[in-house]
Formats: sequence, C-alpha cells, structure tokens
Amino acid sequence: MPTTDTKRRITPVVQLGILIVVVTLIVLAVKSFTKDTAEIRVATVNHQNLVSSVSTNGKIEPVEEFQAHTTTPGIVEKLYVDVGQKVKAGDLLVQMDAADAQARLATATSALRTAQANADSVAHSGTQEERLAFSLELSRAQMQVQQADAELSALQKLQAKGAASASEVASAAQRLTMAKTTLLNTQQRSTQRYSNADQTRAQAQLADAQATLVAAQKNYDSAVIRSPISGTVYSVPVSQYDFVPAGEDLLDVADLNRIRVRAYFDEPEIGKLSPGQAVKIVWDAKPNQTWHGHIELAPTTVITYGTRNVGEAIITVDDAHGDLLPNTNVTVTVTTSQRFNVLSIPREALHTEGANDFVFRVIDNRLVRTPVQVGVFNLTRVEITGGLTEKDIVAVNAIGNRDLTNGLAVKIIE
Repeated sequence: MPTTDTKRRITPVVQLGILIVVVTLIVLAVKSFTKDTAEIRVATVNHQNLVSSVSTNGKIEPVEEFQAHTTTPGIVEKLYVDVGQKVKAGDLLVQMDAADAQARLATATSALRTAQANADSVAHSGTQEERLAFSLELSRAQMQVQQADAELSALQKLQAKGAASASEVASAAQRLTMAKTTLLNTQQRSTQRYSNADQTRAQAQLADAQATLVAAQKNYDSAVIRSPISGTVYSVPVSQYDFVPAGEDLLDVADLNRIRVRAYFDEPEIGKLSPGQAVKIVWDAKPNQTWHGHIELAPTTVITYGTRNVGEAIITVDDAHGDLLPNTNVTVTVTTSQRFNVLSIPREALHTEGANDFVFRVIDNRLVRTPVQVGVFNLTRVEITGGLTEKDIVAVNAIGNRDLTNGLAVKIIE
C-alpha cells in the first residue's frame, strides 16, 4: 500500500511523461498494424462504347471553282456581280477595257494574212500576177523554139538544093539551141522558183502567225469574262475602274455545296487514317454548328508544314449547304475506330511490363496481379478482351503515389 511519501514523489511532470510514453506506444502499435495497408482508388470493370479519334486543323476549299484573272494589265470597265450572288454557267461576270487587246488582235490578224499569202506564193511558185507573167513568158519561149526549129528545117532543105550556105544553117541551129535553153529556164522558174528551205521557212512563219492570232484572240476574249460553272461568287477583290496588273485575281466563283477540307495530321497519327472514316468539322465562327464528312484521300507522304511534319488528307464535306466559306480554318476530328458495348477499364488501371499487360484486381482488400488482353483504346479507356469479367474491381492508383504490388493490403477510398 503506497505511503504518503510515495504519492508525493509522483509529481505532475512524471505523470506527463508517463502519458506521452503511453500515447507513443499506442501510435506505434497502430502503425505496426496498418503499415502495409495502402489507400487506393478503384474502378469497376463494365461495358461501354469506345470511340477513338484524332483532331487537327484544316482549311476549306471548293471542289470546283473558277478564278478569274487578267492576262494583261488593264482597267476594270464593269462588274456585273456582287459577293454572295449566285450565277449560272455562261453568265457575264466582268468586262475589262479591251482597246489594247483589240489593237493586238487586229495586228495579229494582219500578220496572219501576210504569212498566208507568202506561204501560198511559195507553194505555187509566186503570186498570181507572177504566175500570169510566167505563163506569158513560157508561151513566148515555146513560140520562139517553134520558129527557130522551122527556120532550121527550111535552111537545111535549101542547103540540100545548094540554095543556102553551111554558115546560115549553123546560125539557125544555134538560135534553136538558145531558144530551147530559154524555154527550159522559163519552165524551171515557173515550177522550181523556191527551194525546200524557202518552203519550210514560209510554213514556220505561217504557224507563228497563227499562234500569235490565237493568243491575241484569247487575250481579247478574256476582256469579257463569263462563268464556266454554276455557283456562288464568294470573293471580288477589285472594284469598277480599278487598274489591275497582269495575273491579278478579279473574282472567285465556286459551288459552295461541294467543298472539302485539306487537313494536316501529325506524322505519328497518319497510320490511323484511311479513306471512308467519319469526320466531324467545327468552325470557330459558328461554334454551335457542326458539319460532317469523310476522308476522301488519306495521306500518301509526309511534308513540312511550319514546324510540323504532317501528312495531308483530303476530307469531303457531306452536309455543306453554302454555310462553310472557302479559305476558312476549321478543326476536324476523325473517328479512327468505334467499339460498342465492350468490356473496358480506365487507361490508368492498365500496366505494361515488356510485352505483357496486366491490372491489379482487388480481392479481399488485397491486390492480385492479373494478366489481361486488350483491344482498342482512346484517351481515357481501354478495351479488355480477356482476363477480366464484368463487375471485377481494379486498382486505378494509390494515394500518395505509392507503388502498387502484388499482395499489397489496400483500403478503398471513394
């Protein structure tokens, strides 16, 4: 039985020390019982629809369009259309000042006629006037040959009777020879006046004149511009009476119901793309509206686009009704795969070691490493094709970044 002296020796300081020791022992005991228990978040294996997609930027362009350009510098004499106006094939769009083009056309027409006349002269050995002169000269030469021949025959008969001398016969024979030579030269001049080189040169000059006339005619025709297609005028960058240099864009016409997107996908995503895949299209100018399309042409090569290595894809817009404007920038999202009502888990729950995929199932508050087979996946979930059943519970991650290991005791945190 404690005495009065003993009670006096248990001071408040000693009592506080004893209390601290007891509390410390209790804490150590609790830790010893809970040190192998990890707090984790879990997910239940269930069936969901999995959609995988990739997004990128693109630019709208018409499938069929007409861009009117000037072929020579000139003044816009008259504009017949406004932006947004619908036109049919053959409708008049713009009239350029055609004075210069008309002068060029007249000069080219005159040059062609001259070249045609020259080629005809070469082909027929001269002009009509020259051919008539050659004909008269040929007739005269033929007549001279006949006369010289008759004269020679007469003198030869007289010589046989002793009525003409040998010198007279020789002179007549010489005159006949000269007449025949003149006839031959005249015949050659009328049929072989120009060489093959002359004929080739004349044909080349004719071809050049014809090409010049075609160009001048095209230039003249371009002063009056008509639409070759039916569509909508979506751009008119010039005004009436503006002076425009050669090659300047005057206006643009396109069928805005037939448009496409030229989209650029980063190189690692190219392998996921194929023709026919569904595409969703969004334009920031109309954030509450969505268009739909499909890949018409998948990337066939990699190009440099700014600082990116990309593949260029052509996307046909299936539901355009004139509400997407050419040259606007849009965002496209391609659905690369779709799986409906498949068994899936969060991607965070899947672990990979080498070529093996596995998860940690929670059984009786302990982790059990379980090999699994996976199918398609998207940014958040992955399909499970083997190794798990519906309603299985798998660990997603541990609180405090603790490593998950097989057999670890766990406590589920909601």
